[in-house]
Amino acid sequence: MVFSANIEQFISALKESLNLQVFVKISLGNYKGEEEALKQILIRKVSIKREEKLAFTFRYKTRDVVKNFEVLEAVNLISAYLQTGFKIATLFTTRKDIIFEELNNGKIVLRETSASTKEMPDANHDKEKARLIKADDKSYLTELKITDADGKVYKNAQDKFKQINHYIEILSSLIKELPEGTIKKVADMGSGKGYLTFALYDYLHSVLKLDSEVIGVEYRSDMVDLCNAVADKSSLDKLNFVEGTIEDYNAENVNLLIALHACDTATDDAIFKGIKAGAELIVVAPCCHKQIRREIEKSKVKNDVAFLTKYGIFLERQAEMVTDGIRALILEYFGYKTKVFEFISDAHTPKNVLVVGVKRAESLKTKAESKRKTEILQRIKDSKEYFGIGYHHLERLLDL
Repeated sequence: MVFSANIEQFISALKESLNLQVFVKISLGNYKGEEEALKQILIRKVSIKREEKLAFTFRYKTRDVVKNFEVLEAVNLISAYLQTGFKIATLFTTRKDIIFEELNNGKIVLRETSASTKEMPDANHDKEKARLIKADDKSYLTELKITDADGKVYKNAQDKFKQINHYIEILSSLIKELPEGTIKKVADMGSGKGYLTFALYDYLHSVLKLDSEVIGVEYRSDMVDLCNAVADKSSLDKLNFVEGTIEDYNAENVNLLIALHACDTATDDAIFKGIKAGAELIVVAPCCHKQIRREIEKSKVKNDVAFLTKYGIFLERQAEMVTDGIRALILEYFGYKTKVFEFISDAHTPKNVLVVGVKRAESLKTKAESKRKTEILQRIKDSKEYFGIGYHHLERLLDL
């Protein structure tokens, strides 16, 4: 048969590329077989514990499945798939690309083109584990335009992909401070297009193997519809996006509350929701500290830093530090250990302060706890007087 001869020729080229160490990857497409919802298979070489294997990413309509096979078994599988429904196969090598195609009229063609890439991919599977979010088998990353159909990160999305992984690395270290299994419900306030929300869901379910519910809260309906469509298409059953504001969202039973870039007092609304819910972990990256800046500008109090704050840029930075410093004190008042550190964000806002509250597991004796709270309230009062602040929005929300 001509068909069998072409398959044999294609498989022979595959074996040769593996033997000569020039194999890059294979893509099987235009599936017309009997397996329901299967669309494509992507195949690449991986090294697992120093053993060479071929990794198959089976792309279905609503999910991706990854399986690793011994090289000989993988080659036989590819040959079988070419006989049972895949009409196109492309073998990528560093020397040339070889395309196998069955045309609509039944004619089989086998042609060669110049190599799409002359660089060998990194096959070190163990090295990839250093990244908590991997690109090669995540359909939601493709839907969000982070990766192409082959699971390769687009050049213009490299920074976003690094940002996603950096964010997950930070959260993973914070989550590890909590008792195992704590995170049952997550609320991401102001989730936007959902890049980080999807990544966190992926980390909780794929890496930590938790069955956590994750909710993205966003006031723009188009973003909510887009994210829900991606979640549905990617079969992320416990990920949901809801339309609304931080202020109006019911955060009951939330264990982890996140608010990145919530403008001005919206960050206070988020912290307030987290405290009232008794969330074990609160993570915010504030921006636009207008409320406290207006208070400082209004009072024009004379203090030791007045010579600095007469300059607008220094006043803005002072307002940021004072706003977030009082937020940290309020979190401590309500039983949270606090951390404040720099968070690398994106090209438009490259550096942000991350304010973190981790609920203390231990409880102090009543007298010691009362003394601690009294001291914190005094520090808040002294800070407000020193900078001429009439009130802090979070303070009002919590009726301190």
